[in-house]
Amino acid sequence: MGMTLKAEARPLSTKSEIKKLRENGKVPGSVYGKKIGSASIAIDAKELLALLRSNPHAIVELDIPGAGVQPVMIQDVQREKLSRTLLHIDFHQINMNEPVRTTVAVELTGEAEGVKSGGILQVQMHEVEIRGLPERIPSAITFDVSGLQMGDLLHAGDLQMPEGIELKSAHEDIVATILVPQKEEVSAEDQEEAEPEMKETTHV
Repeated sequence: MGMTLKAEARPLSTKSEIKKLRENGKVPGSVYGKKIGSASIAIDAKELLALLRSNPHAIVELDIPGAGVQPVMIQDVQREKLSRTLLHIDFHQINMNEPVRTTVAVELTGEAEGVKSGGILQVQMHEVEIRGLPERIPSAITFDVSGLQMGDLLHAGDLQMPEGIELKSAHEDIVATILVPQKEEVSAEDQEEAEPEMKETTHV
């Protein structure tokens, strides 16, 4: 199980009250679920940021006033566009005995043979969508790229899923590729400029 967060009850508030809440280091939020319906809450901003940095898709034990500790997952995060300050958080209550659909990070390890030969590793997908029981959801899916040669593609279907976990992203989605470095083409004009001028000589 992931980390535990303690939620505070939050009555429906005015804009000024929500602003004050944020100034006091709290993030307004909501939690939804079959057992609890919906509840307005507030979470400590530092604890929430720590969770978002370490594993934003983790299962969280959320201590909800009046409902006790419930397993939840983050459903939506709202941030201020420029400062990226947390504005609002939504949690979804889950059933530990029912599969959930979520996204997890892809972590590439090792150094590809193609990179050693001068190629460039370009990552196109940092996360994949999976489905499985909550207790089996990994914090990340790892893949050793050591065997990738220049020009190779790593597809989502090439990733090894843990037991009990189903890949829901399209198997043909490209996760990463080893790009072949582009050689600079020299134009005919550049070649002419680079060549020394040949002077015509007349023999008498």
